[in-house]
Amino acid sequence: MEEARLNLFANHVGAKVLKHINSGSKVVTDSTLPAATQELVKIRASQINGCSFCTDMHTKDATAAGEDQTRLNMVAAWREAKVFSDAERAALELTEQGTRIADASGGVSDAAWANAAKYYDEDQLTALVSLIALINAYNRVNVLVQQPAGDYQPGQFG
Repeated sequence: MEEARLNLFANHVGAKVLKHINSGSKVVTDSTLPAATQELVKIRASQINGCSFCTDMHTKDATAAGEDQTRLNMVAAWREAKVFSDAERAALELTEQGTRIADASGGVSDAAWANAAKYYDEDQLTALVSLIALINAYNRVNVLVQQPAGDYQPGQFG
């Protein structure tokens, strides 16, 4: 695939929508939710959603920020990996359940929520919930338009 179905940045409606989504994302980026956790969440949701563009972007951004390659390699299998903290595991579980809400009869479980609440304060939980929603929105847009992946350079959009 050479080009996306739509160039959302060149379309006036798409550009406005993305500008507002990016504004919400900036609030999360500037929050006290740890930056490494933010990248892990973005990567895991993007993997689940099959968004190659976001998976490429966020693994490259995480690498550029100094994230350990072993941890990045293990995100998809985080349950069995010893390289994640309990707080990161809680965030990844919430991400998976929040990303797969259509597949779950009960949505996000009380156990997953309670586990995340053990490690994150109210502002961080708000940032985490917002981040999960935002990355899912980005994933869906990119998958819908078949945004090509592989050429992203760290910091390209920031």
